[in-house]
Amino acid sequence: MAKMIMVHPDRCVGCKSCVAACAFEHEGSQRLEASRVHVFNFDFEGVNVPMMCQHCSDAACVTVCPTGAMHRNPETSVIEYDASRCIRCRMCTMACPFGNSVYDALTDTILKCDLCNGDPACVKVCPSDALEYVDDTVSTFSRQKNFAAKLKETIQEFPG
Repeated sequence: MAKMIMVHPDRCVGCKSCVAACAFEHEGSQRLEASRVHVFNFDFEGVNVPMMCQHCSDAACVTVCPTGAMHRNPETSVIEYDASRCIRCRMCTMACPFGNSVYDALTDTILKCDLCNGDPACVKVCPSDALEYVDDTVSTFSRQKNFAAKLKETIQEFPG
């Protein structure tokens, strides 16, 4: 069964341990810009929301990728990125409705969550259990999809 990272924004304390763990896991450094996890802080509302690739069922990044560098793994349902096929057109970064696929100029590559090959570093270090690695069942997917839609609506209300 496919798995996913479930986000519980009501538990997130905004410590960004997940961001640091991700950067270290993928780049071997604490260069936070290399993280595939981004924590959005809504200070006025007192809300922190960790975000990463949602591995959407109808992934826009896969649809727009002209070379197939962004593709779905048929066994795991994870949206994968193959740097050797990528022409760095950045269409995937523009197509992602959540901004969870980003271009890193320092490494000349696209950064997006790959679920750490089934052992997400961000989940392991979260001190408040705001991130949970769970089976991608209909109920968890539905909850995450609803949350993502609400987040998108909120972000659109506060541009910049």
